[in-house]
Amino acid sequence: MTERPSGDMAGDAAQLSAAGVPEDAMRRLAHLKPGKGSIFTSDLTVNEFLLVREAGFRPLGLVLGTSIYHVGLQLGRWSKNQEMTTLSQAMYHARELAMSRMEAEASALGADGIVGVRLEVEMKEFGNDIAEFIAVGTAVKADGADPGAHGSWRNNKNKPFTSDLSGQDFWTLIRAGYAPLDMVMGSCVYHIAHQRFGQVIGNAGRNVEIEQFTQALYDARELAMSRMQAEAEALDAEGIVAVQLRQHSHTWGSHTTEFFAIGTAVRPLRADHVIDRPTMVLSLDA
Repeated sequence: MTERPSGDMAGDAAQLSAAGVPEDAMRRLAHLKPGKGSIFTSDLTVNEFLLVREAGFRPLGLVLGTSIYHVGLQLGRWSKNQEMTTLSQAMYHARELAMSRMEAEASALGADGIVGVRLEVEMKEFGNDIAEFIAVGTAVKADGADPGAHGSWRNNKNKPFTSDLSGQDFWTLIRAGYAPLDMVMGSCVYHIAHQRFGQVIGNAGRNVEIEQFTQALYDARELAMSRMQAEAEALDAEGIVAVQLRQHSHTWGSHTTEFFAIGTAVRPLRADHVIDRPTMVLSLDA
């Protein structure tokens, strides 16, 4: 991939402004642009930094995106298992805003990807229904790493790849002949039906499956997983690695919860690649 022209500051500023990136962030990015005297910033550990460099990528700078989001209300029926679609859409959209602003910062630096991404949610004290969604990672540029037959490290949406893999896992992935495409995710906020009084009394002192709870949690997880998988399929990925399935209650009460699935979609660098056999390593730590 060719370097971005360094003189296109006005175009970068327009794109960043359209994405919702503030002027203070634009000034910070201007100091990080590759060139004489520029330095990089990174939240990678020393080991991660060295392994990312060994994999053929040069850190450009720490990039971030944030969104303070008011999550609206949706009422669920007391005795019915159901997805809270309004809340599911809100949680997904807020994360997507944070991710897209982080990607816009990386694009302004001419990055090929973002490694070590952290995507976090924090409920704010100035409102029970207000949360900050923040995405942070280190923008990197290919510096000798071969993108294979694809011809570019960017994904098929022409965006920098994103990955939440550690520096060690990122190095292993590249060495094994795979490239990250994007962090893919799926969200489902679900209302779990309450038990009727007769059910509570009838189950007292018995070992018995609570089928309505089982089905509710099963269904909610399945919805989150299937949405994550659909994102990977849209990227023409071969698969998703390092999947995490998280559960958050946030501030909705004990019977409404969010299931959030996230992982890194990957593709093979070339069809004829042979993965090296792993070698045994004996730790000398006690």
